[in-house]
Amino acid sequence: MNEVEVFANPRSAYLHIPFCHRRCFYCDFAVVPLGDKANGEIGPGSASIKSYLKLLHREISIAPKAKPLSTIYIGGGTPSLLSVSQLGALLNHLEKHFGFQDGCELSIEIDPASFNYEDLLGYLDLGINRISLGVQSFEDHFLELMGRRHRRSHLIDACNWLTDAYRKKKLSSWSLDLIKNLPGQDLVHWESQLMQAVETSVPHLSIYDLSIEPGTVFALRKNRGEFALVTDSLSEELSIKTSKILSNAGFARYEISNYALPGHASRHNRVYWDSAGWWGFGQGATSCPWGHRLTRPRTREGYTNWLESQEKNGLDPSLQSFNAKPIDFDDQLMVGLRKREGVDLLLLAIRWGWDRKRGEVYLNSLLKKWQYWLDKGYLQRRGWRVFLSNPEGMEISNQVLVEMFLWWDSLPRDAVLPPNSEEL
Repeated sequence: MNEVEVFANPRSAYLHIPFCHRRCFYCDFAVVPLGDKANGEIGPGSASIKSYLKLLHREISIAPKAKPLSTIYIGGGTPSLLSVSQLGALLNHLEKHFGFQDGCELSIEIDPASFNYEDLLGYLDLGINRISLGVQSFEDHFLELMGRRHRRSHLIDACNWLTDAYRKKKLSSWSLDLIKNLPGQDLVHWESQLMQAVETSVPHLSIYDLSIEPGTVFALRKNRGEFALVTDSLSEELSIKTSKILSNAGFARYEISNYALPGHASRHNRVYWDSAGWWGFGQGATSCPWGHRLTRPRTREGYTNWLESQEKNGLDPSLQSFNAKPIDFDDQLMVGLRKREGVDLLLLAIRWGWDRKRGEVYLNSLLKKWQYWLDKGYLQRRGWRVFLSNPEGMEISNQVLVEMFLWWDSLPRDAVLPPNSEEL
């Protein structure tokens, strides 16, 4: 099977719900804060949500018919701002357009302070079987520091409800997020956070490093000297502590930021890391059904104008199957190296369109670029398969990727274009 065939039948969809009660101080996502009293059906923000959902329904309607979906992810933002009936209407529309495979993984992101137990029962009745809970921290001080709306009491209730639903087999899996390297965080505090997470009996954890993005409140405060980030040495210690505690608790680090008990890895996120195709719908969402990435405008006005253009002038070529191509080789390497098992370089090269001899020549030049990391053991090799060690290699993955991008930029032009490209 060649690489273009991999993109012949995208079976995953991401739906972006851009609304939040408030923008967290580290967030630079395409979100629309509506205030703490916002609600999907009535009251503050409801008109904005309803008008957006009409746009989202329209975008789904103009997508090409394709194979039934095997994974669906409703993200944001805070999708739990929508009512159960609004989510149900959205899923019904998506199912009528594409169809859902038996056993479809249907995930939604929720915020601890934006739903209650009755809402959870409603999500389960809709067929939602995987929930990602945005915890970030178990401590009120750090939640306040990050500008989060929820407090510890909210998330403890939410974790108890989700654990109960999971144990009763009403929910297939659930996950919670934590952020490390927060200002003022130390090893004792972080160990406490991890142990509290494990004690919830959650089967999946996402651990993200704090990133200071331009234009955020955190960036402003850092520039004012109001707080300092953790040192590199402390960051490394926090990572080693994370790996040790979660490994002892039975979690496998199957991707740089994700840990799961057996059978609980996110199927939807594997689509991205395996460079398979997916549909993306909504303001700021990115799609890649046929090997071409397409990001929608981040503002409501821009998204509306883009959608009207699609309806009037026809679909963007990236959304049409006749325009299928492999995802760029360097992109496939970038996301593939995030996985515990890494990537088979030669298999990737042959699928990209290089013959074996040419692939070996180019790949040997890449391995020379990586020799330092191979010698250090941070990057490991088994035949043509390469993967990052855990935790040391995964912590310096960006440095490994810099060398890869430099290698890619040094290749002849005909090597970096997809096979049968009109640019050749």
